[in-house]
Amino acid sequence: MFYSTKTICLSLFICCAFSAKSQCKLVGKISSGVDTSEVGGAMIVLPDLNIQTQTDQRGKFEFKNVPHGFIKIHVLAGGFGNYSSAFLIKDSISFLSLVLFPSSNKLDEIVVYGQEESTRTKTANNIEVMDSKTMRELGAFNLSDGISKLPGASQLSTGIGISKPVIRGLFGNRIQTVLLGMRFDNQQWQDEHGLGISDSGVDRIEVIKGPASLLYGSEAMGGVLNIINEKNAPADKTQADVSTRLFSNTYGYAVDAGVKRSTQKTNWGVRLGTESHADYSDGNCTRILNSRFGGNMTKATYGFKIKRWVSENNYLFSRYNFGFIMDAYQVYGEADARTSRSFERPHHTVTLNLISSQNTFFLRSSKLKVNLGTHINNRQEQEGAGGISLDMLLKTYTGMFVWVKNFNENTELSVGSQDQYQTNLNQGSRIIVPDASLGESSLFAYLKKQFKYAVAEGGLRYDLKAIHTYETGNLNNGSLYKPGSNILPVNNLYNIVNGSCGISFFDLKHLNLKCNLSSGYRAPNLAELSSNGLHEGTLRYEVGNTNLKVEQNLCADLYADYYSTWMTVFANAYSNHFINYIYLQPSNDDYLGFKIYNYIQKNAVIQGFEAGIKFHPPVLKGIQVSSNYSGIQGKTSDHEYLPFMPAQKINNELRYVTSNVKKLKNCFVAAGFTYVFAQNTPNQFETSTPAYKLLNASLGAEISTEKRVLTISVSGNNLLNELYYDHLSRYKYFGIYNIGRTINLNFKLQFN
Repeated sequence: MFYSTKTICLSLFICCAFSAKSQCKLVGKISSGVDTSEVGGAMIVLPDLNIQTQTDQRGKFEFKNVPHGFIKIHVLAGGFGNYSSAFLIKDSISFLSLVLFPSSNKLDEIVVYGQEESTRTKTANNIEVMDSKTMRELGAFNLSDGISKLPGASQLSTGIGISKPVIRGLFGNRIQTVLLGMRFDNQQWQDEHGLGISDSGVDRIEVIKGPASLLYGSEAMGGVLNIINEKNAPADKTQADVSTRLFSNTYGYAVDAGVKRSTQKTNWGVRLGTESHADYSDGNCTRILNSRFGGNMTKATYGFKIKRWVSENNYLFSRYNFGFIMDAYQVYGEADARTSRSFERPHHTVTLNLISSQNTFFLRSSKLKVNLGTHINNRQEQEGAGGISLDMLLKTYTGMFVWVKNFNENTELSVGSQDQYQTNLNQGSRIIVPDASLGESSLFAYLKKQFKYAVAEGGLRYDLKAIHTYETGNLNNGSLYKPGSNILPVNNLYNIVNGSCGISFFDLKHLNLKCNLSSGYRAPNLAELSSNGLHEGTLRYEVGNTNLKVEQNLCADLYADYYSTWMTVFANAYSNHFINYIYLQPSNDDYLGFKIYNYIQKNAVIQGFEAGIKFHPPVLKGIQVSSNYSGIQGKTSDHEYLPFMPAQKINNELRYVTSNVKKLKNCFVAAGFTYVFAQNTPNQFETSTPAYKLLNASLGAEISTEKRVLTISVSGNNLLNELYYDHLSRYKYFGIYNIGRTINLNFKLQFN
């Protein structure tokens, strides 16, 4: 992972006569530093232009119509270290010569932080990556389930269909999700409102752990879930694929297919997907009635490059149904067929329409990035037989403007503004949050400087947010609960200053050290301000607090990893201090037998530690043994334990990988063992959770020809059919266990 000076030798030669044109041709060659042989099949990416190509058998590549200025270049080649840097392109023809040295290290991946792309060692931020291929090989049911395999990440689940990502004990409005380059909001203030995004067409998920408000703004105080769309086809190529997944426990299936094409000036792609799951069974083989889910999605993308303007435009539509318990056994009679996918019982129906446009304008000596988008989220709670109870329409309009100035290859300044306007409208008979309009705007500056063996970065940000709620039905003036009659409309204005600074040292004899200090914030959400009603999904009556203040945090993060040919080891410690932490507190009152909860604020501290080790000895070629640990504890200023803190866990895996077995490529077989400790420090309205262990296994391979690649994998999770509760499972409070044994089959056929 430390190859910027010791294992990658890079020379940039600018040739040919001066040209008055604003664009040029970029050609280059990649060779191995071991034997000077050409490196064919390497991927060369120009992220600013949203274009990529592969080297031919002679290691050569070519890009046309490249604008003058500083251009970011990524190189990804199997068996070699990843590379990312910026270079000044100023003449009519530029020649780039790269010499790469072998590396089996996987830690130094290319990651995105705000508008900045670099390798993981060259940022002070702690970023973990989980690609969609790995998630499917591990048998993940959804994106939240997939990232829960990472250290420091977990999921707050309501069955297997409704799942929210948790980063270091924080979730909901404390975690920002970025989708298709824009902030994604799907009413995440409620515990039983899952992420609800299909993994179809997703390349990878990048998890930024810790406050990232400097470049992401409000609600990034706990971290960021950056969902990266699939890569475009290589220039002048057409690609298509179809994939199928089968799930034994839920009798489920998921199918998606896509086609995409790129030229030097345009790119387009279309993807369709469908998914359907019946109810799951626990470790006792007991069916959990109405835990079913499924839906459909469509994605389309079109990009173009006109002189100094590069644009990438995306559209996403999805409609998913998620069943939920709500006394399904007693209220709605006997169970239907075991494989039934009917949604006659209570369920959520969530419809998403998202349009985004990401644009880069190359100025004379800088770049201007303009991202615009709109997201329409309709969430309905249908009580069965077509009756709609809850019906909320959330419209979000976002805009981001960032001016990027490269003073040289190693110094970059970004100055920008992020703006968002939202409206929430209730259209159903039941109301739990008010009609409202929310607007926010910001101004930030971010500077990144790279030295020979270090990268320093930091900046400041100012945010202004306005929340205006309207008198809404029986929420404000018709509550049955008299103490809640003071939940009046609000017109609040919040402003806050945040910042971040950090440094990363690399190339220190295979050692990477990071130190980062960052702050984040969020304003109270609509539920915390104005709740005044019964939430059947949580079996509690919640009352908001219009006097809540801004919640802010300051986090110190220390990280170190070491890599050698024999092993990779890392350790990470953090301390996250909160001012005005908002959470629910049970009162002594009740309404119709349901406990009444109030939103209150206290200062709090969340501290944790993550560590891991992987052995990959050269003498045992292909063998990998890994283990990682994560633990966390959260307390208020008066030493009360915070709710929804994940239990400590240890993930272990033994994996054998071989690159070539006759006609098979990338073959692997793996066995995993997860031990989750008992959680004996619950909040006062939680219960303790006993320890449990899970045995998992997977295997897979690729069958590759010149024109097509078939990928096959099989995964088995909870093979011992363990009967267990996860502490972050909301079904636990109904006495319902997590999913039992499940075997998943994955097939993907790609046409080149």
